[in-house]
Amino acid sequence: MTIFCSHCHRPLQAEMSCLPARAKQAPSASRPFRSTKSASKARRDQINAELQALRSLLPISAQEKERLSYLHTMALVCLRLRGAQLFPPGLAPPTGPALGTELLSLLPGFLLVLSADSKLVYISENVAQILGLSVVELLAQGDTVFDILDGRVGEDVHKKLLLAREEPGREVTFVSEMRTSKAFRLQHGGNRVVAVCGRFVALCWPPSPSTTAFLALCTPVVQSPTDGEAASQDDIFQSMHLLDMTFIDVTESVTYHLGYHREELVGQSWYSLLHPEDADLAAAQHRAVALGAGAGPAAGAAVLRVLRKDRAWTWLRVWARRDGGCIPCPCRCLR
Repeated sequence: MTIFCSHCHRPLQAEMSCLPARAKQAPSASRPFRSTKSASKARRDQINAELQALRSLLPISAQEKERLSYLHTMALVCLRLRGAQLFPPGLAPPTGPALGTELLSLLPGFLLVLSADSKLVYISENVAQILGLSVVELLAQGDTVFDILDGRVGEDVHKKLLLAREEPGREVTFVSEMRTSKAFRLQHGGNRVVAVCGRFVALCWPPSPSTTAFLALCTPVVQSPTDGEAASQDDIFQSMHLLDMTFIDVTESVTYHLGYHREELVGQSWYSLLHPEDADLAAAQHRAVALGAGAGPAAGAAVLRVLRKDRAWTWLRVWARRDGGCIPCPCRCLR
């Protein structure tokens, strides 16, 4: 008995011609190109095994290893690989863990080592006491120094690192807010202001990007008050400037902080007091305020070094805003 197709009413042997082209393909034709569940599981198991092997090689306690996520494991592995490339085991001085811990406890800040392309190579363990984040948690932010800094100063920091790289041995300093733990931000109202002072060192001669490292000490400065928090008047003085940042007035308390009398500063340029390395940052703040690019009390804030009358440098947190034809600048001294 002949069976006819219900669609075209032709005999069954002709029925295949009326079906869609994809239905004519053999069911197994596309199987070699599909990822089966067993193949996916095998790949996952292989990746997990490789990560477990890498994790077992990390020089941390078993308890810390158990808490590592895959992201943290890879971040630590990359950090160790960059460190091994710059500091081969044969060149490292033999120092014991107890000695390292004792020395770190005596430092006013934590140690930071960067590669020539600003990648993180080493962060000392006492960073947790300053930022509230462990080395592992800090690495989760990213693998460059710019990932742990306030993005607003990225361009200025990049210029200073470039200058230091071109002149190995030349010391550069920059100040920026560094990322902190949520608990630290809740307690202090924001991230922590840290002064980074360091230089590029050639680990062998002739120097090359692969054998040059930026060695720095990161020292915390006093946390600046938040917008809604009243600052101690003992730490603050205020100056008034023309649009070109010439002093037209300053509070008498400037004598206590900088050593100058009011009459010595009136008529002088603000730039005559600034540290040369902070001139670019101060100029960027000046342009933003003079052109009205910023808004809010923190829009024109910067941390700068200013020359005292005794020829020493002191750190100031400077807020600037435009008020008609003048620029008032409340300044807070930082330790």
